[in-house]
Amino acid sequence: MAASAFAAAPTKPNVVIVLCDDLGFGDVGAFFPAAKVATPRLDRLAREGMRFVDAHSPSGVCTPTRYGLLTGRYCWRSPLKQGVLNGYSPALIEPGRTTLAALLLAQGYRTGGFGKWHLGLGTEEKVDFAKPFSPGPVQYGFTEYFGIPASLDMPPYVFLENNRALEAPTASIGDNGEVKRGPFWRGGPRSPSFQMEDVLPKITERAEQFLRSAAKSAKPFFAYIPLPAPHTPWVPSKPFQGKSKAGLYGDFVGEVDAAIGRFADAVAGTNTLLIVTSDNGSPWEPRDAKEAAGHLANGTWRGQKSDVQEGGHRVPFIAHWPGRIAANSVSSQLVCLTDLFATVAELTGAQLAPGVAEDSISFAPALQGQALAKGRTAVVHHSGTGLFAIRDREWKLVLGRGSGGFTAPAKVVPGPGEPEGELYHLLSDPREEHNLYAEQPAVVARLKDQLATWQRQGRSR
Repeated sequence: MAASAFAAAPTKPNVVIVLCDDLGFGDVGAFFPAAKVATPRLDRLAREGMRFVDAHSPSGVCTPTRYGLLTGRYCWRSPLKQGVLNGYSPALIEPGRTTLAALLLAQGYRTGGFGKWHLGLGTEEKVDFAKPFSPGPVQYGFTEYFGIPASLDMPPYVFLENNRALEAPTASIGDNGEVKRGPFWRGGPRSPSFQMEDVLPKITERAEQFLRSAAKSAKPFFAYIPLPAPHTPWVPSKPFQGKSKAGLYGDFVGEVDAAIGRFADAVAGTNTLLIVTSDNGSPWEPRDAKEAAGHLANGTWRGQKSDVQEGGHRVPFIAHWPGRIAANSVSSQLVCLTDLFATVAELTGAQLAPGVAEDSISFAPALQGQALAKGRTAVVHHSGTGLFAIRDREWKLVLGRGSGGFTAPAKVVPGPGEPEGELYHLLSDPREEHNLYAEQPAVVARLKDQLATWQRQGRSR
């Protein structure tokens, strides 16, 4: 990897990555002006930095995206081929695999993580939260970690600190809600003092404390902040309740926006690259939009969280770095969240060893508005049920029919003479409404071959 102009600076940059949970492309005014949710701090970061309008999570659901971001590798290469882990699952990241945190720790960075882990803990089939566990975030390169094991609607409901639960889940909580919306959560064990509405505020507070402390030191720092919101349960704090035009969901987005503003304030005036994005699209359906004054959480993209369509994986992405990134700039560079690994490596002058970050391609030059000599032109999409798609420039091939996710039908069995897959020309058909699979056999064959090659060779760069 060639040395970066950024890395030639006398001091290494601090890096902060905020990964929102289920924040849709249409939830942020800077990306979708018709949003019914006010996001003043995100909009300000976009005005002061760069918006990437063609950025994608490597999966339509959360565990695979977290794996991809921290390892620079598609999760479908791991044992997890579809779906997500649960709160008791063993560690997914393979022993010996380099993570982004470990890469920066080896360069002398202070590394902190705050929020939803959801990558499994320990080696047992079911984690015992009454005991310390290993491996966990500390073994993957974080000098400190505070958060929760999985999604906020999955038991056990405990806070984690480094390699243990702060309080064992000796109490329990019943199911709340019959559908996955609003204040929904699954019943199960919890710590006696654990309250749903405390989670986002406590994670925000701990992350802000880390950032303010680290910002006072000459030592560079890395903060990975995978917020647990606005994923269900939608439990906004009282100051945010009733403040949006999109119900509890919109209020929760507003609280997420305020938290990000606190992080930005904490690193103001420092040499810090701040990235804000989301792990996938929002689980937002027409009935939700109807009940929330017409709010479209995924904008006008087709589909929602878990789907292989654009609404499942096209995410808001803001890069903010005063003095390095031009204010109010926009990039149409194709980006996958796996690319954060190689990008940060280039910005900090780190070399990637063979077998590390196999699906990560640096977009560092794009941060300065430059064309990429070897930039990403294709990306693999993967739905919640394991349906593959591949995007190459303006073409997108889906290896099946249906959403592959939450939107019905998830799977369509082709009838006699019907195409077995879907092909869309995204430039002329961004809503993925006109299937050209039968009309463009050469494009179908080329994209199938490209995907098969990447699957076979174990890397895509």
